[in-house]
Amino acid sequence: MGNSYAGQLKSARFEEALHNSIEASLRCSSVVPRPIFSQLYLDPDQHSFPSADVKPKVEDLDKDLVHRYTQNGSLDFSNSLTANEMEDDEDDEEMSESNSPPIPYSQKPAPEGSCTTDGFCQAGKDLRLVSLCMEQIDIPAGFLLVGAKSPNLPEHILVCAVDKRFLPDDHGKNALLGFSGNCIGCGERGFRYFTEFSNHINLKLTTQPKKQKHLKYYLVRSSQGVLSKGPLICWKECRSRQSSATYHSLKPNSSISSSTVTPENGTTNGYRSGFIQTDAANGNSSHGGKSSASSSTPSRSVMYSLSPRPSYAAADPATMFISGPPKKRHRGWYPGSPVPQPGLVVPIPTVRPLARAEPLLSGPGPQTPLTGVLQPRPIPAGETVIVPENLLSNSGIRPVILIGYGTLPYFYGNVGDIVVSPLLVNCYKIPQENKDLDQLGLTGSQLLNVENMILLTIQYLVRLGQHQSRALAESMLTTSEFLKEISYELITGKVSFLASHFKNTSLGDDLDKLLEKIQQRRGDSVVTPFNGDLNECVSPQEAAAMIPAQIPDVDNETFQIYQPQLTVARKLLSQVCAIADSGTQSLDLGHFSKVDFIIIVPRSEVLVQQTLQRIRQSGVLVDLGLEESGMAHQRAEKYIVRLDSDIQAKFDLFMRKVKQNPYTLFVLIHDQAHVELTSVISGSLSHGEPSHGLADKVINGREVLEAFNLLVLQVSSFPYTLQSQQSRISCNNEVHWIHLDSMEDMGSEEKLYFGLNEYSKSLQWGVTSPLLRCDETFEKMVNTLLERYPRLHSMVIRCYLLIQQYSEALMALTTTASLRDHSTPETLSIIDDLISSPGKNKSGRGPMIILRVPSVQLAMLAKEQLQEVRDKLGLQYRFEIILGNPASELSVAAHFVARLKTWRRNEQEEWVPRTYQDLEGLPCIVIFTGKDPLGESFPRSLKYCDLRLIDSSYLTRTALEQELGLACCYVSKEVVRGPAVALDLSGKEQERATVSENDSDELLIDLERPQSNSSAITGTSGSIMENGVSSSSTADKSQKQPMTPSFQSPATSVGLDEGVSLAAGETLKQECDSLGPHMASSTTSKPSSSSSGPQTSWSGQTVRRSRGQPTALPPIVILSKAAYSLLGPQKGGKLPASSTLLPHADMAWVSPLRPPLHKDMSSEEQSLYYRQWTLARQHHADFSNQPDLASGTRSFHPRRLLLTGPPQVGKTGSYLQFLRILFRMLIRLLEVDVYDEEEINTDQSESSEVSQSAGEPWPDIESFSKMPFDVSVHDPKYSLMSLVYTEKLARFKQEAIKEFKNEDRRKRETMSMMLTKYAAYNTFHHCEQCHQYMDFSAASQMSDSTLHAFTFSSSMLGEEVQLYFIIPKSKESHFVFSKQGKHLESMRLPLVSDKNLNAVKSPIFTPSSGRHEHGLLNLFHAMEGTSHLHLLVVKEYEMPLYRKYWPNHIMLVLPGMFNNAGVGAARFLIKELSYHNLELERNRLEELGVKRQCVWPFIVVMDDSCVLWNIHSIQEQTSQSMEAGVCSKNVSLKSVLQHIEATPKIAHYAILGIQKWSSKLNSHSLKVPFSRCHVHDFILLNIDLTQNVQYDFNRYFCEDVDFNLRTNSSGLLICRFNNFSLMKKHVQVGGQRDFVIKPKIMVSESLAPILPLQYICAPDSEHTLLAAPAQFLLEKFLQHASYKLFPKAIRNFKSPVLAIDCYLNVGPEVAICYVSSRPHSSNVSCDGVFFSGLLLYLCDSFVGADLLKKFKFLKGATLCVICQDRSSLRQTIVRLELEDEWQFRLRDEFQTANSSDDKPLYFLTGRHV
Repeated sequence: MGNSYAGQLKSARFEEALHNSIEASLRCSSVVPRPIFSQLYLDPDQHSFPSADVKPKVEDLDKDLVHRYTQNGSLDFSNSLTANEMEDDEDDEEMSESNSPPIPYSQKPAPEGSCTTDGFCQAGKDLRLVSLCMEQIDIPAGFLLVGAKSPNLPEHILVCAVDKRFLPDDHGKNALLGFSGNCIGCGERGFRYFTEFSNHINLKLTTQPKKQKHLKYYLVRSSQGVLSKGPLICWKECRSRQSSATYHSLKPNSSISSSTVTPENGTTNGYRSGFIQTDAANGNSSHGGKSSASSSTPSRSVMYSLSPRPSYAAADPATMFISGPPKKRHRGWYPGSPVPQPGLVVPIPTVRPLARAEPLLSGPGPQTPLTGVLQPRPIPAGETVIVPENLLSNSGIRPVILIGYGTLPYFYGNVGDIVVSPLLVNCYKIPQENKDLDQLGLTGSQLLNVENMILLTIQYLVRLGQHQSRALAESMLTTSEFLKEISYELITGKVSFLASHFKNTSLGDDLDKLLEKIQQRRGDSVVTPFNGDLNECVSPQEAAAMIPAQIPDVDNETFQIYQPQLTVARKLLSQVCAIADSGTQSLDLGHFSKVDFIIIVPRSEVLVQQTLQRIRQSGVLVDLGLEESGMAHQRAEKYIVRLDSDIQAKFDLFMRKVKQNPYTLFVLIHDQAHVELTSVISGSLSHGEPSHGLADKVINGREVLEAFNLLVLQVSSFPYTLQSQQSRISCNNEVHWIHLDSMEDMGSEEKLYFGLNEYSKSLQWGVTSPLLRCDETFEKMVNTLLERYPRLHSMVIRCYLLIQQYSEALMALTTTASLRDHSTPETLSIIDDLISSPGKNKSGRGPMIILRVPSVQLAMLAKEQLQEVRDKLGLQYRFEIILGNPASELSVAAHFVARLKTWRRNEQEEWVPRTYQDLEGLPCIVIFTGKDPLGESFPRSLKYCDLRLIDSSYLTRTALEQELGLACCYVSKEVVRGPAVALDLSGKEQERATVSENDSDELLIDLERPQSNSSAITGTSGSIMENGVSSSSTADKSQKQPMTPSFQSPATSVGLDEGVSLAAGETLKQECDSLGPHMASSTTSKPSSSSSGPQTSWSGQTVRRSRGQPTALPPIVILSKAAYSLLGPQKGGKLPASSTLLPHADMAWVSPLRPPLHKDMSSEEQSLYYRQWTLARQHHADFSNQPDLASGTRSFHPRRLLLTGPPQVGKTGSYLQFLRILFRMLIRLLEVDVYDEEEINTDQSESSEVSQSAGEPWPDIESFSKMPFDVSVHDPKYSLMSLVYTEKLARFKQEAIKEFKNEDRRKRETMSMMLTKYAAYNTFHHCEQCHQYMDFSAASQMSDSTLHAFTFSSSMLGEEVQLYFIIPKSKESHFVFSKQGKHLESMRLPLVSDKNLNAVKSPIFTPSSGRHEHGLLNLFHAMEGTSHLHLLVVKEYEMPLYRKYWPNHIMLVLPGMFNNAGVGAARFLIKELSYHNLELERNRLEELGVKRQCVWPFIVVMDDSCVLWNIHSIQEQTSQSMEAGVCSKNVSLKSVLQHIEATPKIAHYAILGIQKWSSKLNSHSLKVPFSRCHVHDFILLNIDLTQNVQYDFNRYFCEDVDFNLRTNSSGLLICRFNNFSLMKKHVQVGGQRDFVIKPKIMVSESLAPILPLQYICAPDSEHTLLAAPAQFLLEKFLQHASYKLFPKAIRNFKSPVLAIDCYLNVGPEVAICYVSSRPHSSNVSCDGVFFSGLLLYLCDSFVGADLLKKFKFLKGATLCVICQDRSSLRQTIVRLELEDEWQFRLRDEFQTANSSDDKPLYFLTGRHV
């Protein structure tokens, strides 16, 4: 065989070295042996290694144990073997010594007529185990049931009865040669030859039949009576001599027998896909020979997948400990073949608590040397292992056998006393699918084979020292489990030896006696509380009465939202909008008019109070209209619920409110959402954990999931447990905090966030006093104690040591200097700072120290002992010791409360501190306990975080990082910018607290850098109304702070946290997650006197701060060695090493083989990583959210969001702000911005000679027709258009004309109005009433709409026009179709005489472009839900979009030639079509006997921005002086139309309309109820009367003014109803938007904008041609060219420009005199008028030379003649004899700047002679 095996190392050196290394490791008692790789690659004689494989001795072959790990230890050998798991029989040939090839074999043919089916005997009876497993089979005495394997049926076992004399015994010996067996199918007995028997049972062999090869297993019955596969039959030969071909496809560890799990675990018997892991068993093992924990640890249920997918127990094999040396074995051992390895039973504590104090059996260690009990004993192949009956009672622990590689021995006896675990081998179940490997960038050949991986792991495990193995064992317990273990050790007195050890000081003195002596020496006096040395003593009464100096800058009630919080709140809001817009119908924001909320927090009294404070200070309850301002403070409590036993009642009340208020949008905020996410099911099984499953029950309950008016917002700093493959939150609904690195670049923040990454990076700063420290001295002390007390949890030992350290440091610094050498320098400096700081000032302020002790019992012990030491040393007035227990409120001594009240100037007698932030400035040790930190914020005075107890039990990312999260805060910018100076705290900090302002220059070297230009500041203070915080709540009342112009933000706030703009030391009750407990105590230096040039005060660089306040610095964190190695220095990238850990204890890795988490991953990328590579464990609340089996998709809750950001960054403030802006947005959804502008040109209009009385509902035709038409345009949207000339305008003083604005588009005035029940809506509105009108149901899809062509001839266009109607089935009743039902004949029209009170007669046409979403096309409510005929008029290319959004609307589709046309074309075609349809309907109804004039001739043409309609009436005058008021009321479109349609003699009116609404409407404007003037935007058009008056289909602008003037000049009546008004919505998209004018051929992207004067050019010139319609270019050019075209007309309203048959806008400084050329038309009087210009636009044959000669022109007046092409231009000049009076030059001919394909317009200019 040699070294030829597949693609791996080409010699046996690797395996040889590995075996040798493990053997040496196991034999070695003291020195740690060299690891495998150094042996393999560093040995000097490595080249002399023999290249040939060594043939081993047979007796050197050992066997490994392969077993299932069960909870109760019983081993049930039932169907655990599947095909392709344990063996592949085709290669399982018995090999001879010579390795000769197999002998060919030809099988005897079966007797004729017999059955030859595989799995059946020749008699046709079924022999397969699956068929017979429930059958009762009788076999003769002395026979056994065995399983045979057929090569043709690898997945089945055939059942046979064989005489056991011919089978081997348990040692693989004593089998008689030959065979004796019976067929249990047909019952035939007495087969004496195996060849004969194999023929009978149809084995169909190609090799010589051998019983050793084909009889494989004993068959056994389970306790339930099921016959199943048992242990292998141990044929001696098959296990002693194997060739390389024997087992090449074997899979490691899969041949383990399945265990029957007891019913209490909720599982059935037999094979299952998981196993129950008992952590006591694999966690508290006796590694290194000592039992490291008690055997009382409760069990933890963990699902363990045995599917091909790798398991999550990748780290667990570390529990394995092998104490038998493996022997060398090379022959036949290549990467695919299993080599049995020696296994030895290693004792591990049982799951049951035992009375024994310590186990009898323990491993090698100083006290118990390795004795004969544990000597390695190889287990020969196939041997039965007998489990002794007294094993458990003797040892007190259950041995755990870790499966390595190989086959399973047969266990006999008390099998319940052993545990077999596949934890080790399952770590190596690597996905072999190519796609999985490709994803990781690997190939199969790059992977070590499983056996080598196991051996490497064993190599690692045996090299573990005693402490590492202990750490491994402890790390396998969950937090709850190790806290219970500690509790058990304390309760049972196991710690008594340790406690007695610490009764003495390090010098050997009795601690209690020493303290008594010190107390007696001091007498009754105590150390002075503050402003004095430690040697100064006063009486307790005097100490209590001492009043500290007040601090000038404390202001608790300031509340602000900072820019990042505002940004994140907006991100949340936009995500809510995205959910609403997603089309899933899961959220309808238009439905709600109010916002309500509830905040669910973990069980922490301080967190509840902290959140309460922020709710109160934010004013959110008042802002949302939930509470009156007077009551909000006391009622705030009902908006917070803690996850405890009382939650259900409170939550039921909340859900009742949700159901009762369907128009309120409720937000359920689950803060600290990563805490206690256990499932309800696992919670019901757990004991003593009251919070188990509560969050799941509340958040994932059906009521919450189904409530359409409830949003769930989960908030977490450590969201990993919510980001598994089973996550209920869509990754699209995650909102991540803005990247803080980019915030620094904004330059405006005085404070910057200092979080986990910054702590890790700070170690590279090279400062003398790093922020993150490891106390090496302390760690050495711990290690010594760990060896001495092997059976105690390391946290107990650490805690006792830490208590001693603090106690002795207190004594060393006060009375017993000799103890100084026995305290670590870290502890000494902390205590020194604590007790000396208050003495240095009159205020008594000092630092806070957090001592983190997770176990409540240990924390209480620590508080009790430290308090006793403190009091006996007389320091009880110097500093406080506070137990920070989540379950209880803060308890602070009365004299310290009095001190806090003095600092706060708090007058309230009953005030007590309720949050840690309330303790600002109080010198204290907070012993912070509880399983997890729960988001509590700490004050700026927090200076030290002592995390030395956080050790190996915290080896998940969440557990470790949330501990360091305690120290995260906002810091002065210079800490990050100039850390070496700002943070050099060695010894200088105490002095620095008292330096004067002038001395503080040394603080900030970095601040003296010259100012960059980018830091120029505007002196304005920003408005904060958008933040919803009143502008009076500025952070600093004493000074103005600079602010960058880059964003709107509170007046004095500059950036990212509450303390940003504060004077130093200003206490601020922040809304955010301590958006900086440490921010406000910042001091920056004045400019140094040596700095050159003036300096600007700029965002913290040189801002002056109050005297004596140090820079806001991050707390110093002292870590254990284990934590330091994970949180400490980075190898590059942003993330600390902790990011590579399992993200959360409730999670599991999908596979041990996965890509690494890159160090520079953003939080969004990390989320996607965890969603791909982690699973929720069985007890996790998300475990039940499994993917849909059919589709593979997972169900996300559509209304659930996740807000994630670093700890203490300001998330609370952000979500409170989100509530505020969500409410504001809902109100805005109920509001609409409408144009609010006064009418223009009111003083230039002709006064009405005849008027009607104000009370008349309709105009009287007689008197109305006598009124003159007011040609002036009053609609404010035309304020920048040319005035229409009137005689009054000619008399008007020029100076009085309004100032003309130069800008093209001024900002129009709008006002916000509440929408009413009569409003028109866009697509974003949804409600129960109109959803039928809006949506199509699944039954009536879009295909139910039919497309109909409709053709008519147009004299104006000179050709036939083909339009298309799209008619939904539900609207077909409005149309007439041909008899066949195919051809559209006409649209039905009502009769003038119809009197249906519930309907409107006129069809409504709405032209719309670019507003498929935003156009107000939903008229359901405006029409009060009544039936009406509404047609959308759309361009061909936009039809699919409009059809998608308005599937139930009738569409009129304009021909493709009008795709680029303006609104004039749409109005022209509407009118043409309507007249054609009127004729068709008259013809149809005439046949039915209806007179032609009786058919209703009106249509409504209405803009898509008409939103509300009002009726106005004049109120009576109340007194002489008061003007009569106007009463306005919102009415429906239906009532407005019905009223106008009821006008007497309506057929005599050409156009009827209503006036534009304005807030300035007064009784004066209503005195005339009806006006004869222009109407716009919403008209009733008489298509019969206006048959010969057409809209100009070319026009883009002013088409209605042009049409009105034509209509009036034809002698037709236009009537405006003044008692109705129309509100038009300001729609920001679509409509008559300008084209973006670009060159036809783009030369480069970055071209300068094209000016209007470039829209025209000389014909045939090289001018840039533009891609825009010719008419559009012409109209835009005319608007801007008045100075060039009509210079004499500028502001010369006595001499207007004469325009024949057209009104065109030629700029606001020119008046146009409109004159119609039609005979008998009514025109303005032109007598005595000298015109300044003449405009002839596409004039027709009615315009002749004679007509023009009637008008007089000023000398130098100018002419502009516009025609379709050059030839018609020349013909027009000749026809009108213009050359007689006008002078033309060749260079005065122009064209629009179009290419000839786009048909440019031509015009000629000339001068009057």
